[in-house]
Amino acid sequence: MELHRKGSRSAVQGQEQWFTGSVRMDPVIGAEPPGRPGSAMVTFQPGARTNWHTHPLGQLLIITEGRGRAQSDGGPVVELLPGDVVWFAAGERHWHGSAPDAAMTHIAVHAALNGSTVDWEGPVADHDYLAEPENPAG
Repeated sequence: MELHRKGSRSAVQGQEQWFTGSVRMDPVIGAEPPGRPGSAMVTFQPGARTNWHTHPLGQLLIITEGRGRAQSDGGPVVELLPGDVVWFAAGERHWHGSAPDAAMTHIAVHAALNGSTVDWEGPVADHDYLAEPENPAG
């Protein structure tokens, strides 16, 4: 058994080369061979988001707090609320982050393939991020 108490490990800020805005990442568990999942609790301040990216083995998001947004390449922007669960298939190009006016926290889970968990691309354009979500919370 491996136990990590809340606050026992240091959070890191999301790197500017992969995120727009202020993002905090708290480790949950690290990816180790042979295929152990990696996970982080990620908090996006209002307006913050990832760059476009893919995961070689897919990614699971569990929204825990706030209000967010996500989009797969070619699809609509969708709103994310606490309790929502999102699966991005292996190689599915996407982004995710907070709403423009609200913070959002999710737990992200992914596994490594040949030591890699993510392939980063460029930033999400403001006009894409600010598009009206297909399923806004009411």
